[in-house]
Amino acid sequence: MQTLNSGAPRIVGWREWLALPELGIKRLQCKIDTGARNSALHALDLETFSRSGRPHVRFRLYPMHGNKDTSIPCSAEICDQRHIRSSNGQRERRYVIVTPMILGQVQQEIEITLADRGPMRFGMLLGRQSLIDGGWLVNPALAFVNGRPAMASGQDG
Repeated sequence: MQTLNSGAPRIVGWREWLALPELGIKRLQCKIDTGARNSALHALDLETFSRSGRPHVRFRLYPMHGNKDTSIPCSAEICDQRHIRSSNGQRERRYVIVTPMILGQVQQEIEITLADRGPMRFGMLLGRQSLIDGGWLVNPALAFVNGRPAMASGQDG
């Protein structure tokens, strides 16, 4: 698996499959959104706690957006809290986590805000800051250019 390098831009379509391995997410469909600065993940039942004196959040993630029957319990260290303007123009305070993302054959760390995206079509948005950091170039005429994420051995998809 590649990590980031300074080569030619990587192409990404308007929607892609990705994995968030540290959160236990082997495959998740996301929308590429250059209009959104931050990446956002549909997370419910947020609860803060402390581990080794550092703030963390635990939450439930629904990898098949719209299906409430399958959820994955997740937790991550909180790296920040920010006021974010949502798609409906409202400002809300969100927890921000940093976690590795696998998109195609590339792994990179990204910041993700946690939000209730229930009414939205996609459970995850990959915002432009993650695209810039990874050297991605968006072709809106394409979808699923990078295939399904390549997982470490022992993990199936």
